[in-house]
Amino acid sequence: MFNRISYSFPMFGLILGLFMACGNAPKESNLVESTESMPTPTVETFSAKTELATFAGGCFWCVEAPFEGLDGVLEVVSGYSGGKEKNPTYSDVSSGRTGHRESVQITFDPEVISYSELVDIFWQTFDPTDVGGSFFDRGSQYESAIFYHNDLQRKVAEESKARLDKSGKFQKPIATPIIKYSNFYPAEEYHQDYYKKKPSEYMSYKIGSGRQECIKTNWPDINEGTYPAKSKTELKQTLTPLQYEVTMEDATEYAFQNEYNGNKKAGLYVCIVSGAPLFSSKDKYESGSGWPSFTKPIDARALEKPIDRSLGMTRVEVRSKYGKSHVGHVFYDGPTPTGLRYCMNSAAMKFIPKEEMEAKGYGDYLWLVD
Repeated sequence: MFNRISYSFPMFGLILGLFMACGNAPKESNLVESTESMPTPTVETFSAKTELATFAGGCFWCVEAPFEGLDGVLEVVSGYSGGKEKNPTYSDVSSGRTGHRESVQITFDPEVISYSELVDIFWQTFDPTDVGGSFFDRGSQYESAIFYHNDLQRKVAEESKARLDKSGKFQKPIATPIIKYSNFYPAEEYHQDYYKKKPSEYMSYKIGSGRQECIKTNWPDINEGTYPAKSKTELKQTLTPLQYEVTMEDATEYAFQNEYNGNKKAGLYVCIVSGAPLFSSKDKYESGSGWPSFTKPIDARALEKPIDRSLGMTRVEVRSKYGKSHVGHVFYDGPTPTGLRYCMNSAAMKFIPKEEMEAKGYGDYLWLVD
């Protein structure tokens, strides 16, 4: 994906970007590596409901990958959206004459993951202040966009964009337009799952184009290295019996008789096991259930949501990915805009008051609490 280069990049990145630019991709016969040793994961569905989300953020290889493997995401397809030409080819779109943008279309289950959570992840995949392209890739075909499918998606996208603009995370205004969805055409097969078919080339492009550094500069990295889980032996020594039973043995604390159900202070709720940020007080609401409830998490990528068929019920469990711990369940009976109720156990979390967040290493999340 390359039409014009900014010479402000370091020489190594410039050369690497020239070689790996998406518009310079080899022909299909040279792209596909054997994936026989890579089994295709089975996506377990929870409900019969599905919705679509369509985003453009420059090279679709790099926008597709962050959404793959998320619980509640059923399919992620790279393609072309927003133009007038029907059934365009990659060559057509990369010429810049079709009006289409390289995009990804996500099919998701709204009972497991919300559109709002997907938008939050989308912002973290590219530079939303870039006008006229994305990193090395210049031209309208590489410009970003959120293509909304209904009025609720439009409202969510507009409010999310305004909040990000106000946050001061970027020195320039957020430039990504919010456009009514009109069409989507899947890209050629060799573009699908490129990050798996050609992982080294994918990473070379992501790093060489400057995308990786942009993400690293602007967004905190929630990962296992930063927030490691502790052993059960250590946890038995550091957690209360209730905290251990909830997190390690999937117990549930009593409704209304728990620490954070009535907490109205501003701050961050983190995993009691790993310290990973899970929820903001900004997204907490009074559900009447007796447990602390939230409309969405800080980042869905820090959670796992397996289907729980225990106790004669079918529910969606919420687990801390890096804490490897049970936190609660999520239900599709919450308020707009997400429709979800993350019903959490206080014993699985630790509350960090807003005034202590900076000192305790959570300053990057203050804008989500304000």
